[in-house]
Amino acid sequence: MTPITGAAAARVFLVFAFAYFLSALLRAITATLAPVFSRELALGAGDLGLLAGAYFLGFALMQLPLGQALDRWGPRRTQAVLMTLAVAGCIAFARAQTLAALLASRVLIGMGVAACLMAPLTCYRLRFSAPMQLRANAWMLMTGSLGMVASTLPVQWALPLLGWRGLFVALALMLAAAIVLVAWLAPPDRAARGTASKVGAGAGAGYAEIARHPLFLRLAPLAVLQYGGLIAVQALWAGPWLTEVAGWTAAQAAGGLFAINLAMLLAFLAWGALMPRLASRGLDPMRVVALGMPVVLGLLAWTVAGGASSAAAHWAAWCVASTCISLTQPALAQVFPDTLAGRALSAYNLLIFAGVFAVQWALGLAIDGLRAAGWETAAAFQGALGGFGLLCLLAYLWFLRRA
Repeated sequence: MTPITGAAAARVFLVFAFAYFLSALLRAITATLAPVFSRELALGAGDLGLLAGAYFLGFALMQLPLGQALDRWGPRRTQAVLMTLAVAGCIAFARAQTLAALLASRVLIGMGVAACLMAPLTCYRLRFSAPMQLRANAWMLMTGSLGMVASTLPVQWALPLLGWRGLFVALALMLAAAIVLVAWLAPPDRAARGTASKVGAGAGAGYAEIARHPLFLRLAPLAVLQYGGLIAVQALWAGPWLTEVAGWTAAQAAGGLFAINLAMLLAFLAWGALMPRLASRGLDPMRVVALGMPVVLGLLAWTVAGGASSAAAHWAAWCVASTCISLTQPALAQVFPDTLAGRALSAYNLLIFAGVFAVQWALGLAIDGLRAAGWETAAAFQGALGGFGLLCLLAYLWFLRRA
């Protein structure tokens, strides 16, 4: 199939980017709203971790069936159908009165936006050239960072006008608009329809082949811990660190999160511009990760050791350095044939978002547990994140050993 280029490629990118922008905003909004939920609903650190992680639980639950749907029915149809669940989840979240109802709604939202990155990445794998896939992947993640930027100060400014419940109603309306745009403007699912019977018959064998692949096994611990942990910190724990460890106000923390996510946006913009050139010179994504991870681990140790003196700039530096891990996803997809592209991307995404759920909740439980054991708040955060750093180090050593 002739690759899509020029204005047509830009249109395809923008249609999918709008939906992914909204999914990233929904992912990160709990970091900005954490003080509101703590005050209005009396949620502790463990409850906040569980509430934020519920989105990722729903997201992770959908990944394996999502991969089969993408390969069988195609990106456009799969994403448009799934996003209706996110609309329902946002409306339910706006009406929820208990923690259980909030959790169920967040799971539904996570399920509904599960295709907002995998559908476009599958589309790019099928319809874009290899260099354009690396660029489009990085710029999709940049769009996600823009959504996370929007989840900080803009959400803080909108709260007095709409309240947090009104915000979720507004998000439901925007998701409905995104569904219309995807159904109208995304490329037809011709390739998926042409291979539907073949893909559907071999779905289970396809996942077994992916799970046994040496590159998948090499990347799995980093996907769970480092990639999942990056999103867990960016989407939740950077906010409570700023308020409870650094002593910032909620408004100051929203500004700090804005700066962190803006830095991430610029990092992904740079990767999109640089990676095709680096690849043409023989510097593949695995080499970039091997060189970048020592910097990532060093910055995490420096930030955690700094305690109250570590604030938004420290977490921004760590998050930006951690973006090197994002290069592994399109690189993994390229080692599989077209008929397995959706499942390869979704299987890897399952690892990432299972990691996000586990890290977000585990950090909250560890912080609460250390506080209960008599640790001061700052020390509890340091202990929990220090343990996370040690696990990331082990994942990196596994990555090197499997080279």
